[in-house]
Amino acid sequence: MVLLALFTFSCSTDSLDETSNSVNTNIIVPETKIIEIEIVELINDYRISLGLNPLNNMDVIKSQAFSHTDYMIEHDNVSHDNFYQRRNYLVSNVGANTVSENVAYGFTSAESVVNAWINSDSHRENIIGDYTDFDISADQNSEGKWYYTNIFVKK
Repeated sequence: MVLLALFTFSCSTDSLDETSNSVNTNIIVPETKIIEIEIVELINDYRISLGLNPLNNMDVIKSQAFSHTDYMIEHDNVSHDNFYQRRNYLVSNVGANTVSENVAYGFTSAESVVNAWINSDSHRENIIGDYTDFDISADQNSEGKWYYTNIFVKK
C-alpha cells in the first residue's frame, strides 16, 4: 500500500473534466530541468525503437504542463483536474486536434517514471499514440517528492 501511495500515476484523454473552468492561461515556461530532458529523450527513444516519429517539444505545451504540476503540488494531489481546459487552451493556441496527458507522483528518476508509464497500458497508449508534439513538467514539493505532468498533442 505504501508503494502505491508513493508511486502514483494516471493518464487522461480528451474526454475528462469538461465542466471545470479553472486553467492557467498565463504562459510561464520555466527553465528545463535535467530530469525533464531525460524524460523527453527516454520517451522519444522508446517511440523511435518502435518505428514511430519522435515528438517535438513546444513551450506552450510545457507552460500548461508546468501550471498543472504546480497545481498538483499546491493541492498535494495527483490528478487530471482541469484537463479539459488545458486541452481547449492547446486546441485554441497551437491548433491541437487531440490532447492527452500522463501524470505521476513520487518517482525519483526519469527512468522510473517513464518505465512506470510504459508498463501501464493506458499510459503507454499516450506515449506511442499518433502525436506530433509534447512536453513535460517535473517539480518537487517542499518535502522533495516529485510530481510530473506530460502532455501530448497532435496538430
